[in-house]
Amino acid sequence: MNQPLIFDIKRYAINDGPGIRITLFLKGCPLQCKWCHNPESQLPNVQKLYTASKCIGAQECVKLCPEDALSLTPQGIVTDYRLCTLCGICADACPSKAIEMSGRVYDVQELMAIVERERIHIRQSGGGVTFSGGEPLMHPDFLLTMLKACGENGLHRAVDTCGFAPSETVLEVAQQTDLFLFDLKLMDEAKHKKWTGVSNRLILKNLKALAKSGANINIRVPFIRHVNTDHNTLTEMAAFIAGLPGKTPPVNILPYHAIAANKYNKLGLSYLPLNMDEPTEAEQNRAVAVFSKFGIEAEIGG
Repeated sequence: MNQPLIFDIKRYAINDGPGIRITLFLKGCPLQCKWCHNPESQLPNVQKLYTASKCIGAQECVKLCPEDALSLTPQGIVTDYRLCTLCGICADACPSKAIEMSGRVYDVQELMAIVERERIHIRQSGGGVTFSGGEPLMHPDFLLTMLKACGENGLHRAVDTCGFAPSETVLEVAQQTDLFLFDLKLMDEAKHKKWTGVSNRLILKNLKALAKSGANINIRVPFIRHVNTDHNTLTEMAAFIAGLPGKTPPVNILPYHAIAANKYNKLGLSYLPLNMDEPTEAEQNRAVAVFSKFGIEAEIGG
């Protein structure tokens, strides 16, 4: 079984499905959304993060690096990635945690032990386990094994997905999933390619297939000014959702916030927000009204 990397485990999560949950974040995503709040989730491999403001200049990392890939400069610690093997020794040695490694392998037993420690909060709140990312459907064998283990232990299971995966995988996962948190970003294919790097044809096909299968779905719309807040986009989206077979899924409108720049800096990347902006309260309320006209239950956040 292919073992994906986990880059975060979030306990007491209250926005990733019903109740108090534990959310497991898997690395790797087929989309490259311009607004991505978790840039460390996009690549499936281990990455190094560096926070210059935390660095105290101890230089333990420099001394212990087996490849001599680190140096202390006026700008802080600099890594020569031509030499760095991402072994993580520098992160272990850093007393201030200015250097962190993103992504490690957990086996199923280890993860289930972590989940079990949260069972009291899960049980009392009607919560469960959510698999997020990145894109968890990129790792179907591991995901299915975890979903089955959670099901055997009486745990509610949610999968947070962009929907860009083979339809056979989506429907197989649906048999072991209690709730899909399904991202719907744009309806226009050209705009979807511009903002995410991929076509939305497969995504829309999979959403229809899930609805037809009777899967429990919550649609989540990352709501970004100048991207998808206009009336035509919202009307197209609402018409599509209202036309899905079976029960009409509810919609959570998730307002964009420009809070990700610091994470990009940690990865040594530039955050390019382009023309994106936070939606106004009036735009958010108009979106709820558009969905409501189509008989869709919609709310801000969640």
